Amino acid sequence: MHGLLNRSIQGFLRRTYGEAVWHDVAARAGLGPDGFEAMLDYDDNLTDRVINAAALRLDRPRDALLEDLGTYLVSHPDLERLRRLLRFGGTGFVDFLHSLDELPDRARMALPELELPELDLNEQRPDRFRLMCKSPLIGAGHVILGLLRAMADDYGSLAVLEHEGSWPEGEIIRIDLLDPRFSEGRRFDLAGVA
Repeated sequence: MHGLLNRSIQGFLRRTYGEAVWHDVAARAGLGPDGFEAMLDYDDNLTDRVINAAALRLDRPRDALLEDLGTYLVSHPDLERLRRLLRFGGTGFVDFLHSLDELPDRARMALPELELPELDLNEQRPDRFRLMCKSPLIGAGHVILGLLRAMADDYGSLAVLEHEGSWPEGEIIRIDLLDPRFSEGRRFDLAGVA
């Protein structure tokens, strides 16, 4: 797995739970306290060991921890650039959902070696969608679930999202859009902050 993705996990654990927790997790996973280098590739098993060690150390279910990671990626102030990149997917939450299948290719334009989960959206009705997430990371669908929850809030949409399980083809997330304009949402300017 790309170091940038691993650094996101490391940053989430350090900022959310503190340095002591990170150092303990790193030691349990067989990783040095400095953690991951952003531009290196790591074996997927090491990423799994870090996530499992964090879930054990924090006494949290792995899936819940991964969902929190997805929310963190959109909502933490230090990651505003990622939020902005995601918001370029459309002016509303439905537009954003339809842009998800393009996200891995857009990310590869910046970092050709970056492999994001493969996402495939199926619109069943104008207010119901199913998103297939395929990734070598076990539970990546839970990261996407947390990210989608945060993005729905960001757009001011009221949506019910549910992880429906894993199959050989990938993980399925059901999205029921109750009100696309439920609230004002977070401010977003195309030009950014001066």
